[in-house]
Order: sequence, then C-alpha cells, then structure tokens
Amino acid sequence: MLVHPTAEPLGPGVTRGRIRAEILLVLGLSLGASAVYSVVQILDLLTRSTPLSSQTAELNTSQSSREIFDFVYQVLENGFDLVPVVLVGFLLWKTASPHLVRLGVGGRRIPRDALWGAALALSIGIPGLALYFAGRAIGITVDVVPTNLAAHWWTVPVLLFSALRSGVTEEVIVVAYLYARLRDLGWGNWAILLSAALLRGTYHLYQGFGAFVGNGVMGLVFGWLYMRYGRILPLVIAHFLMDAAVFVGYPWAAAAFPSLFGAHH
Repeated sequence: MLVHPTAEPLGPGVTRGRIRAEILLVLGLSLGASAVYSVVQILDLLTRSTPLSSQTAELNTSQSSREIFDFVYQVLENGFDLVPVVLVGFLLWKTASPHLVRLGVGGRRIPRDALWGAALALSIGIPGLALYFAGRAIGITVDVVPTNLAAHWWTVPVLLFSALRSGVTEEVIVVAYLYARLRDLGWGNWAILLSAALLRGTYHLYQGFGAFVGNGVMGLVFGWLYMRYGRILPLVIAHFLMDAAVFVGYPWAAAAFPSLFGAHH
C-alpha cells in the first residue's frame, strides 16, 4: 500500500493556482530548466551530421586553466545549485517537529537509511551501467565523460561534492518536494509517479535516449519506494553512491578499459 506523500489542508490565502505557480518557479530555478535545456540539446545533437553515438557529453568540466580559480568555480557552482533545495525546505517547513517531515526527513533512522541506500545503489547502479553500454552499442546514447578535471589535491573532494549535490537536488526536489505539492493539488499516485519519472528522464536527455529510459525507470523505482516508506535519505544516499562511484572511478576505468569508453580517452 502506498501511503506517502500525504496532502495537507491549504492554508489561508493558499490556492491551487498559487501552488502551481510555486512549482513552476521552483522547477524553473532548478531541474525544470535543466529539462528544457536537455530537450534543446538532444535536438541539436540529432540534427548534426555526426551520429549520436559518436558525440560526447561532459560532466564536471574544468572552469579555468588556473588551478585555484578552477577550484573556486567548482565549489561555487555546486554550492549555488543547492539553493533551490534550501528553498523547498523553507517552503515546506513545519513549525512543529519534525520540521521537514513533508520532505521525508525526520526520525533517527540514519544507519538503517544508509544500509538501504547502499543496497539500492547496487541494485540500480549495476543495471544502469549495463543499460548505458547497451545504449552505446546500439547508438542511442552519447559517450558520457563524467569528469575532465585534472588531478589536483581537491579533485576527489570536489567530485564527491558534485555527487552529493546531484543526489540531494534531484531526490529532494523531484521526489520529496514535487510529490508533496502534487498531492496538495489532488493528483493521484500514478499521475505523480509517472510525471516525476518523465521529468527525471527528460533532464537526462542530453546524454541520449538510453539515459532517458534508464533514469525514467530509476525515477519509477525511487518514487515507488518513497511513496511506500516516506523516507528520502535512502534515495539521496543511493544516488550519491552511484554518482560518486562513476565520477571518482571514471579515470581509472577509462584507462583500464579504453575500448569501452571510446578511442579518444
């Protein structure tokens, strides 16, 4: 039985129109904008003479040839990307403890959440990698380069910060926040689940159609688990672990298995 998220009575002066506007503003400042850019980017890639499988999408790119400024830019970019997360926490903050219960945060279950997150990372991450390589093989996924950062003392911490930012931003906004607000609008479980999964897949479209499908399926699984158990931390931990493994492990994997990661690596 799915029990989360639960709707709450609208407060004084709060209308469904106002909630819709709030959702659009939050998404416009975060992953909704990413989805729009991603759609434009995939159209750009598809209309080029180069096949999709021969094109590249780079993540965690260098921002400056000067090490100290590259470091500062990396920290600022990831830090400011977390501001919309703080915003949704502010919007759904409750005066009574647990204050962030509507975002699936509350209670002292961190060890259990961590174990569930690790198990979920393995169960989703390994099939996800298989789907990526399958997409590369049939030509519907671009060559994703998780990082092109040079090796500095701060490279691994910055990549871990980037993985954390990705996990927190996506799970808190696309799952916890969006599910709560769509429930306030009277949406049913399946409508919420499918629309959020579609959004997740869409803002990954710049990586190709394999990433769209894979992330959409991940959204369905994560969304179902959230609706069933009402805990966001396991999803954040799972997402962080998957991204951290890819970001940090990529240079080693590309060097060890060059045939899998394209001839240009």
